[in-house]
Amino acid sequence: MSEILQDEPNSATAAPERSGAQVEHSLKFDAVTRPEPCAVGNLSVDRFTFAQAMTWLTAAIMNHRSDRPIFIAGTNAFVSVLAEQNPEFRDAMHSATVNFADGESIVLASRLMKKPIPARIPMGELMVALCAFAANQQLRIYLLGGLPGAAESAAKKLKSLYPGLETAGTCCPPNGFELDIAKSAIVREEILASRPDILFVALGCPKQEIWIHQNAGYLSARAIMPVGAAFDTLAGLRVRAPKFAQQTGTEWLFRLMMEPRRLWKRYLIGNFQFAALVLRQVMSR
Repeated sequence: MSEILQDEPNSATAAPERSGAQVEHSLKFDAVTRPEPCAVGNLSVDRFTFAQAMTWLTAAIMNHRSDRPIFIAGTNAFVSVLAEQNPEFRDAMHSATVNFADGESIVLASRLMKKPIPARIPMGELMVALCAFAANQQLRIYLLGGLPGAAESAAKKLKSLYPGLETAGTCCPPNGFELDIAKSAIVREEILASRPDILFVALGCPKQEIWIHQNAGYLSARAIMPVGAAFDTLAGLRVRAPKFAQQTGTEWLFRLMMEPRRLWKRYLIGNFQFAALVLRQVMSR
């Protein structure tokens, strides 16, 4: 299993309803039909392979005509439990246009639900793939968040990988900016003025998803995507787990060993909470 935190009521038995945004984007793009999602706790998780997700997303971005950006979310064990406990975060996740399995725990849970998800779709890898697409299609990206200096360094790294990539801007706002109306408005206006096509937000969960939910309607981007620590990893400020850990579903254990004081509750307690959530849902069937 993988990631967790917090405390409030849960309803693991009922399949969550899709928001208007989710229904609006349940369309065919480039011959990829959106499969029926798998309900994990309060969240609906889309059942795409990485290649199918890219085909669907790139077509959705190029065909985007709505006033509201496409909200690309990702779910792992931590996200699933947090959505059970935090109503504000749950509302934010329900507003997502598409929601991928960002944790191996979700893939395993989907098999128990008899609606298997083909594979995990790491949001960091999806971000890099979307940057390759943006470079090819001459779309502009914006990087918001990360550790100090991470967004700028990540932008340079991405440009070195994809020379045609155009960065509309980067911003590392101060901690707590989202709680200050004036500071949040400044960040929003800066993004608006730069007119990016794809906005990547690295503020950490649940802050990034809630901020997107609250501000997406004021932004002109085609797509917005929360990416956690992806900027920090690209910038070399954090070390990602080795490939064998990623492939065996033990990336959480590597992260726990790297940052035990910060992550012990999320993983050691949270994984049991996620297991209990899935067990209740399976038993209810």
